[in-house]
Amino acid sequence: MGEIKVEVYPDKAPITSNNFLKYVDAGLYDGTSFFRTVTMQNQPDDDVLIEVIQGGQVSKEKEYDPIQLERTTKTGLKHLDGVISMGRYKPDSAKSSFFFCIGDQPELDYAGKRNSDGQGFAAFGKVIEGMDVVRKIQVMPHEGQRLTPPIEITRIKRL
Repeated sequence: MGEIKVEVYPDKAPITSNNFLKYVDAGLYDGTSFFRTVTMQNQPDDDVLIEVIQGGQVSKEKEYDPIQLERTTKTGLKHLDGVISMGRYKPDSAKSSFFFCIGDQPELDYAGKRNSDGQGFAAFGKVIEGMDVVRKIQVMPHEGQRLTPPIEITRIKRL
């Protein structure tokens, strides 16, 4: 659907940035997909609504160990429009999956109410070109929050 260029902030979020770049350098994101779109209309069971697209889920046998959660209170990064952050289900569980914020998403920062644990997610960079592509992906056909079909990530490379 187009290119998305991201600037990563290893000086602010070294653990998360290095984890992401380890997957990039190993070529493990190539051939994965954007599989999830979260819109204001497809969160019927959530009290706190967000807007993101999520992708980059690497197969379990190729995933690295989970990383420590770098909270936004430590990094100073916020979940603003275009920010890239790591997906997780509990603190210190992030592996490969990442998401892009569409619009400002303060409820994903530390003390945000999207997760009951209040720990937030680990922001580690920002889109510098291609937010139009991110927005196009968000409105692609989906069932619930699953993109149907998923949008292939052809390649992610370091520039």
